[in-house]
Amino acid sequence: MKAITGGQKDKDRSEFLRGLYTAYGGSVYERCRYLLKDATKAEDAMQEVFARALSHADELRAGASPLAWLMKSATHLCLNQLRSERAPWRRWFERDALARPEGDGGEQKMETRALLRSLLSRVDLETQAAVVHYWVDGMTLEEVASILERSVPTVRKRLERFAALTNEELMVP
Repeated sequence: MKAITGGQKDKDRSEFLRGLYTAYGGSVYERCRYLLKDATKAEDAMQEVFARALSHADELRAGASPLAWLMKSATHLCLNQLRSERAPWRRWFERDALARPEGDGGEQKMETRALLRSLLSRVDLETQAAVVHYWVDGMTLEEVASILERSVPTVRKRLERFAALTNEELMVP
């Protein structure tokens, strides 16, 4: 078997991704649009799915169905995005932003930061990391689980416990 140089391997991956995009781009986009109900968000999500596909090209080639992998990835990405958008803390921050006066709101920012620090200090370091990676960095549950070397259900439980603590403290309905 002939060894592939770095440049050739990158070209092969690029061609493979182009083929996937041509064959399945429409299907992935439609799945994202169906779940997100927004064309712009669906387009961004579709691009993210194919960006991930590029880093998993070897896995996709070896798998039985690239379409199944792409659709699963699109579904998980969109559902995580929807879950993140519905997070109770987002409503609290949106209300806080709307209540903020026209100026900088320096005191309110400091109060918000202090409250967030207080809430984070009530949980262990691993939960703090999960919260920051998921809600601040916008990572998926799978990415957070990978970084923390924990299972997705474990990460989900930690995030749910933090959300419950936040809801209690902020009394968000």
